[in-house]
Amino acid sequence: MSVGLVIVSHSAKLAEGVCELAAQMAADVRLAAAGGTDDGGIGTSLEKIQAGIAETDQGDGAVLLTDLGSAVMTAEMAMEFLDPEQQERVRMANAPLVEGAVAAAVSAQTGKSLAEVLSAAESAGASYAGGGAPTEDRSAAAGGADAGTASGAAAATEEVSGAWTLVNPMGLHARPAAAVAQLLADLDAEITVNGVDGKSVMMLMTLGLKPGETLSATASGPDAARAIDLLGTEVRNGFGEI
Repeated sequence: MSVGLVIVSHSAKLAEGVCELAAQMAADVRLAAAGGTDDGGIGTSLEKIQAGIAETDQGDGAVLLTDLGSAVMTAEMAMEFLDPEQQERVRMANAPLVEGAVAAAVSAQTGKSLAEVLSAAESAGASYAGGGAPTEDRSAAAGGADAGTASGAAAATEEVSGAWTLVNPMGLHARPAAAVAQLLADLDAEITVNGVDGKSVMMLMTLGLKPGETLSATASGPDAARAIDLLGTEVRNGFGEI
């Protein structure tokens, strides 16, 4: 089991679209679209949110993500109707709807706890507000050669690094960014990719690396060498897209 997500929006199509996007990166996470009114109009529905919570909370909890102000009010009302035990397992994220849903879904896919999934959602807005990679890192990424192998000492206290040319047709878009974040999530290592946190799907997406550009990674910690080896294999395989 994993933490589920309920997407609460004034628009049924918007809620469904966010679920569709998140599902592309987190196929095993339960997602429920609670968008629009009961008669198909623009607005929110208490009954849809309650149904979404029932569908997604299978014991590990659920995180609600909302769009506009009245969606928050309706979601809070739905949470008030839960029994005390379930109230402990259902949380509402103070996060941007799309970015928060993507970050939360990737976190849930890796088996993170309710608190960790909530934190991932709420950190997503801050990640995007901070902008993309540092200028020097992005400019360095523009078309370097494929180093292809990790370098550096394998000792846990030393850094290990590697650099590879992106060979998949669309570069580091949303799905590969999610794949990288999931691949590295449970490793005991600090990992940066072109200057950003390699375990953050939102920060990886800000890089906007295109085909032919270079993905460079540096890792430190007990699993540093493994992190670089796994990442290098993933990049050379085109994230399964070639």
